[in-house]
Amino acid sequence: MSVLHPKFGALPLDFPVFPLVGALLLPHGKLPLNVFEPRYLAMVEDALAGKRMFGLIQPDGHQPAVENGPAMFGVGCLGRLSSFSETEDDRFLISVTGLIRFDVKDELPLRRGYRRVSVDFSRYESDLERPAAPLPQRAPLISALRTYFAVNGFDANWDAIDGMPDDELVVTLAMICPFDPVEKQALLEAVDPRARAATLLMLLEMGAHGDQGLGRPLS
Repeated sequence: MSVLHPKFGALPLDFPVFPLVGALLLPHGKLPLNVFEPRYLAMVEDALAGKRMFGLIQPDGHQPAVENGPAMFGVGCLGRLSSFSETEDDRFLISVTGLIRFDVKDELPLRRGYRRVSVDFSRYESDLERPAAPLPQRAPLISALRTYFAVNGFDANWDAIDGMPDDELVVTLAMICPFDPVEKQALLEAVDPRARAATLLMLLEMGAHGDQGLGRPLS
Protein backbone atom coordinates (compact mmCIF):
# COMPACT_ATOMS: atom_id res chain seq x y z
CA MET A 1 0.00 0.00 0.00
CA SER A 2 1.28 3.47 -0.88
CA VAL A 3 1.43 5.64 2.21
CA LEU A 4 0.60 8.74 0.16
CA HIS A 5 -2.11 7.16 -2.02
CA PRO A 6 -3.62 4.11 -0.31
CA LYS A 7 -5.71 1.73 -2.39
CA PHE A 8 -9.34 1.22 -1.42
CA GLY A 9 -8.92 -2.45 -0.57
CA ALA A 10 -5.93 -1.75 1.68
CA LEU A 11 -7.56 0.87 3.91
CA PRO A 12 -7.67 0.07 7.64
CA LEU A 13 -11.11 -0.98 8.88
CA ASP A 14 -10.51 0.20 12.43
CA PHE A 15 -8.48 3.16 13.66
CA PRO A 16 -8.36 5.99 16.21
CA VAL A 17 -10.67 8.98 15.90
CA PHE A 18 -10.15 12.56 17.01
CA PRO A 19 -13.56 14.03 17.95
CA LEU A 20 -13.50 17.81 17.44
CA VAL A 21 -16.49 20.15 17.39
CA GLY A 22 -16.54 22.33 14.29
CA ALA A 23 -13.45 20.72 12.73
CA LEU A 24 -14.10 19.60 9.15
CA LEU A 25 -11.72 17.35 7.25
CA LEU A 26 -12.68 16.55 3.65
CA PRO A 27 -11.02 14.22 1.15
CA HIS A 28 -8.01 16.03 -0.44
CA GLY A 29 -8.19 18.81 2.15
CA LYS A 30 -5.47 19.69 4.66
CA LEU A 31 -6.31 20.47 8.28
CA PRO A 32 -3.75 21.94 10.73
CA LEU A 33 -4.17 20.84 14.34
CA ASN A 34 -2.62 21.86 17.64
CA VAL A 35 -2.56 18.69 19.78
CA PHE A 36 -2.02 19.05 23.52
CA GLU A 37 -4.32 16.65 25.43
CA PRO A 38 -2.36 13.62 26.72
CA ARG A 39 -4.69 11.07 25.11
CA TYR A 40 -4.40 12.71 21.69
CA LEU A 41 -0.66 13.16 22.06
CA ALA A 42 -0.62 9.37 22.59
CA MET A 43 -2.80 8.92 19.50
CA VAL A 44 -0.42 10.96 17.36
CA GLU A 45 2.57 9.03 18.73
CA ASP A 46 0.87 5.73 17.82
CA ALA A 47 -0.06 7.04 14.37
CA LEU A 48 3.55 8.07 13.73
CA ALA A 49 4.67 4.58 14.73
CA GLY A 50 2.18 2.99 12.33
CA LYS A 51 0.54 3.99 9.03
CA ARG A 52 0.02 7.61 10.11
CA MET A 53 -3.77 7.40 9.79
CA PHE A 54 -6.63 8.37 12.07
CA GLY A 55 -10.14 9.74 11.63
CA LEU A 56 -11.62 13.17 12.27
CA ILE A 57 -15.22 13.17 13.42
CA GLN A 58 -17.52 15.64 15.13
CA PRO A 59 -19.25 15.02 18.46
CA ASP A 60 -23.04 15.07 18.09
CA GLY A 61 -24.41 17.36 20.75
CA HIS A 62 -28.00 16.35 19.93
CA GLN A 63 -27.44 12.80 21.22
CA PRO A 64 -26.82 11.59 24.79
CA ALA A 65 -23.25 10.76 25.80
CA VAL A 66 -21.99 7.19 25.51
CA GLU A 67 -19.62 5.18 27.69
CA ASN A 68 -16.45 6.61 26.15
CA GLY A 69 -17.55 10.23 25.93
CA PRO A 70 -19.81 12.46 23.83
CA ALA A 71 -21.89 10.80 21.11
CA MET A 72 -20.37 11.18 17.65
CA PHE A 73 -21.93 11.73 14.24
CA GLY A 74 -22.12 8.62 12.08
CA VAL A 75 -19.85 9.94 9.31
CA GLY A 76 -16.24 11.09 9.58
CA CYS A 77 -13.15 11.33 7.37
CA LEU A 78 -10.00 9.24 7.52
CA GLY A 79 -6.86 11.34 7.34
CA ARG A 80 -3.15 10.82 6.89
CA LEU A 81 -0.75 12.62 9.19
CA SER A 82 1.22 14.46 6.51
CA SER A 83 3.45 16.71 8.63
CA PHE A 84 4.27 17.28 12.26
CA SER A 85 6.53 19.19 14.59
CA GLU A 86 7.04 19.11 18.35
CA THR A 87 7.04 22.19 20.55
CA GLU A 88 9.05 22.88 23.67
CA ASP A 89 5.88 22.82 25.78
CA ASP A 90 5.05 19.24 24.74
CA ARG A 91 2.53 19.84 21.97
CA PHE A 92 2.32 18.45 18.44
CA LEU A 93 1.63 20.84 15.55
CA ILE A 94 0.37 18.57 12.80
CA SER A 95 -1.26 18.67 9.39
CA VAL A 96 -3.76 15.99 8.38
CA THR A 97 -4.62 15.28 4.73
CA GLY A 98 -8.11 13.94 4.10
CA LEU A 99 -8.33 10.58 2.32
CA ILE A 100 -11.85 9.13 2.38
CA ARG A 101 -15.05 9.42 4.39
CA PHE A 102 -16.35 6.55 6.49
CA ASP A 103 -19.53 5.33 8.18
CA VAL A 104 -19.02 4.34 11.81
CA LYS A 105 -20.05 0.73 12.47
CA ASP A 106 -19.02 0.32 16.11
CA GLU A 107 -16.99 2.05 18.75
CA LEU A 108 -14.09 -0.04 20.06
CA PRO A 109 -12.47 -0.07 23.52
CA LEU A 110 -10.28 2.89 24.38
CA ARG A 111 -6.55 2.61 23.73
CA ARG A 112 -4.22 4.81 25.81
CA GLY A 113 -7.25 7.00 26.52
CA TYR A 114 -8.22 7.78 22.90
CA ARG A 115 -11.29 6.57 21.06
CA ARG A 116 -11.35 4.05 18.22
CA VAL A 117 -13.97 2.87 15.72
CA SER A 118 -14.60 0.16 13.18
CA VAL A 119 -15.87 1.56 9.89
CA ASP A 120 -17.39 0.95 6.48
CA PHE A 121 -15.96 2.81 3.46
CA SER A 122 -18.24 1.24 0.86
CA ARG A 123 -20.26 4.40 0.08
CA TYR A 124 -17.19 6.56 -0.47
CA GLU A 125 -14.72 4.81 -2.78
CA SER A 126 -14.90 7.72 -5.24
CA ASP A 127 -13.42 10.01 -2.55
CA LEU A 128 -9.98 8.60 -3.39
CA GLU A 129 -10.16 10.17 -6.88
CA ARG A 130 -10.09 13.87 -7.58
CA PRO A 131 -13.13 15.23 -9.49
CA ALA A 132 -12.27 15.77 -13.14
CA ALA A 133 -15.27 17.76 -14.39
CA PRO A 134 -15.54 21.51 -13.74
CA LEU A 135 -18.23 22.64 -11.33
CA PRO A 136 -21.01 24.83 -12.74
CA GLN A 137 -21.33 26.72 -9.44
CA ARG A 138 -17.91 28.41 -9.55
CA ALA A 139 -19.06 31.91 -10.58
CA PRO A 140 -22.02 31.96 -8.15
CA LEU A 141 -19.75 30.60 -5.39
CA ILE A 142 -17.20 33.39 -5.84
CA SER A 143 -19.96 35.99 -5.92
CA ALA A 144 -21.62 34.59 -2.78
CA LEU A 145 -18.25 34.32 -1.04
CA ARG A 146 -17.46 37.99 -1.70
CA THR A 147 -20.78 39.00 -0.19
CA TYR A 148 -20.38 36.61 2.76
CA PHE A 149 -16.88 37.90 3.55
CA ALA A 150 -17.94 41.55 3.19
CA VAL A 151 -20.96 41.12 5.49
CA ASN A 152 -18.90 39.28 8.12
CA GLY A 153 -15.84 41.53 7.91
CA PHE A 154 -13.42 38.84 6.64
CA ASP A 155 -10.37 39.51 4.48
CA ALA A 156 -9.31 37.21 1.65
CA ASN A 157 -6.55 36.77 -0.91
CA TRP A 158 -8.79 36.96 -3.96
CA ASP A 159 -5.97 36.31 -6.40
CA ALA A 160 -5.26 33.00 -4.66
CA ILE A 161 -8.95 32.13 -4.54
CA ASP A 162 -9.45 32.93 -8.22
CA GLY A 163 -6.48 30.72 -9.10
CA MET A 164 -7.70 27.60 -7.24
CA PRO A 165 -8.97 24.62 -9.25
CA ASP A 166 -12.67 23.97 -8.73
CA ASP A 167 -12.27 20.93 -6.46
CA GLU A 168 -9.66 22.65 -4.28
CA LEU A 169 -11.80 25.78 -4.05
CA VAL A 170 -14.86 23.93 -2.73
CA VAL A 171 -12.87 21.80 -0.27
CA THR A 172 -10.89 24.77 1.06
CA LEU A 173 -13.89 27.05 1.48
CA ALA A 174 -15.96 24.31 3.12
CA MET A 175 -13.20 23.66 5.64
CA ILE A 176 -12.22 27.24 6.51
CA CYS A 177 -15.55 29.09 6.57
CA PRO A 178 -16.90 29.42 10.14
CA PHE A 179 -20.11 27.43 9.70
CA ASP A 180 -21.72 25.78 12.70
CA PRO A 181 -21.12 22.08 13.43
CA VAL A 182 -24.35 20.84 11.81
CA GLU A 183 -23.60 22.84 8.68
CA LYS A 184 -20.05 21.43 8.61
CA GLN A 185 -21.53 17.94 8.90
CA ALA A 186 -23.89 18.62 6.00
CA LEU A 187 -20.89 19.58 3.85
CA LEU A 188 -19.10 16.38 4.86
CA GLU A 189 -22.11 14.20 4.11
CA ALA A 190 -22.90 15.74 0.70
CA VAL A 191 -23.22 12.93 -1.83
CA ASP A 192 -20.58 14.18 -4.29
CA PRO A 193 -18.53 17.30 -5.12
CA ARG A 194 -21.39 18.93 -7.05
CA ALA A 195 -23.76 18.42 -4.12
CA ARG A 196 -21.11 19.78 -1.74
CA ALA A 197 -20.66 22.86 -3.93
CA ALA A 198 -24.43 23.40 -3.98
CA THR A 199 -24.60 23.06 -0.18
CA LEU A 200 -21.67 25.44 0.22
CA LEU A 201 -23.35 28.00 -2.04
CA MET A 202 -26.56 27.75 -0.02
CA LEU A 203 -24.68 28.22 3.28
CA LEU A 204 -22.77 31.24 1.97
CA GLU A 205 -25.98 32.84 0.74
CA MET A 206 -27.74 32.12 4.05
CA GLY A 207 -24.78 33.46 6.04
CA ALA A 208 -24.67 36.64 3.98
CA HIS A 209 -28.33 37.34 4.75
CA GLY A 210 -28.33 36.29 8.41
CA ASP A 211 -30.64 33.33 7.82
CA GLN A 212 -31.03 30.46 10.28
CA GLY A 213 -28.76 27.42 9.93
CA LEU A 214 -29.64 23.97 8.71
CA GLY A 215 -30.65 22.44 12.04
CA ARG A 216 -29.63 18.77 11.70
CA PRO A 217 -28.32 16.82 8.71
CA LEU A 218 -30.82 14.32 7.35
CA SER A 219 -28.58 11.26 7.38
